[in-house]
Amino acid sequence: MSDNVIQVLTYKSIETILSVGGTQSWAVDPNRANGCKYAVCCRNANTREAEGNEAHGSAFIVGKVSSVVESTDHDGRWLILFSEYATVNVGDQWEGRNPVRFYTVEDYEGYIDFDGLDWKPMPEPVATQTAEKASEAKHAMTIPQAKEALALTLGIDSSAIEITIRG
Repeated sequence: MSDNVIQVLTYKSIETILSVGGTQSWAVDPNRANGCKYAVCCRNANTREAEGNEAHGSAFIVGKVSSVVESTDHDGRWLILFSEYATVNVGDQWEGRNPVRFYTVEDYEGYIDFDGLDWKPMPEPVATQTAEKASEAKHAMTIPQAKEALALTLGIDSSAIEITIRG
């Protein structure tokens, strides 16, 4: 059996994954990753940088791998691009310490039915930023990060904070 599913442990949110076109910053053999049909992203909730609220180790998004290219945010790492994606909520899908693992579709029997997922086309990735905008983006923060920062400042639980954006 070939390795046709790459599984990654990420702190990035669904929104971040969709904005860059896939999951990135992986130290992986790009040829091996490109040979995979699917990528299963599992939540790394054991970091202060966690952007999502899924339980640690749960699978939360699956992508159909379209290609593997150089990462846009980390030299020497790789971005696994998706052609389509589906959100899932499947607990206890992560084991081990390495943030990248390879499996087969058969390994997911009883957990994820890849053919039965509600696949959606990937949105257009956010346009490549200029160097100045990229520098500004390094200082940007996500809503969950802002809530955590406010919670620490105010000495309250982040769940008590609501942020409204009007545009």
